[in-house]
Amino acid sequence: MTTHEKLIALLDQHQARYRVMEHEATGKCEAVAAIRGTEVGQGAKALVCHVKGNGIKQHVLAVLPADQQADLSKVAAAVGGRRASLASPAEVDTLTGCVFGAIPPFSFHPDLQLVVDPLLLERYDEIAFNAGLLEQSVVLNIADYQALHNGNVMKIIL
Repeated sequence: MTTHEKLIALLDQHQARYRVMEHEATGKCEAVAAIRGTEVGQGAKALVCHVKGNGIKQHVLAVLPADQQADLSKVAAAVGGRRASLASPAEVDTLTGCVFGAIPPFSFHPDLQLVVDPLLLERYDEIAFNAGLLEQSVVLNIADYQALHNGNVMKIIL
């Protein structure tokens, strides 16, 4: 099952309020927000990070608003580590089954711990994100995301 299929199955299983949009693959948050008709801050940016230190070796999926920057030291601290770096493309593929830019704000891998910045949950009624594919997005009701994401909510932005 692809990441896209797992995502849609999860949303359907829990009767989440969402819509799927097909669009041109674009790497810029601003461009895809314009295509979706959403604000840049509604975008859920998902970064795969490698955290080390304090005896910790953990991969983290850091999810934050697309108009913000991740603070890697806060990402590390969120799981008890000392430092964090972005994972390699090979690690991203192994842990998410996606390429950079297509990662949804859900973890479907047991070795990928999800951490969500609270700002993503506070500003809009819906969030938008690529659905495991660069050419498909999901716009999801925020209450449904909060009920389903199964991650820790901690401040991880600058």
